[in-house]
Amino acid sequence: MKSKGYVFLRGVRFYAFHGVMPQERKVGGEFLVDLRVGYPIEAAMQSDDVADTLNYAELYQLVKREMDIPSQLLEHVAGRITRQISEQFPQVSSIDLKITKVNPPMGADCDGAGVEYWLGT
Repeated sequence: MKSKGYVFLRGVRFYAFHGVMPQERKVGGEFLVDLRVGYPIEAAMQSDDVADTLNYAELYQLVKREMDIPSQLLEHVAGRITRQISEQFPQVSSIDLKITKVNPPMGADCDGAGVEYWLGT
């Protein structure tokens, strides 16, 4: 039986400069990122060796680098993040990414707005 597992980052907070409005890219705002990445987990389950896993600290650094690059659209940020994960970690079988802009400037009383993207086999 073939199985896969996931490594995830949940509710990671970033202060970043994304948005269509010039003020958003100047002043910035708070963003939350949720990431779940599928990979073949069996080797790590047997070996107890970090070389056999998908290191979530490395995933965090990758997400941080991309969140630090200002963009107008969260879709663009999501595309960069998933592209970098796919390129740097060829063993990945799926990526589930959610980026939430906390308190978006749209006149609504809400917990946030954003994009969710799933890439998988």
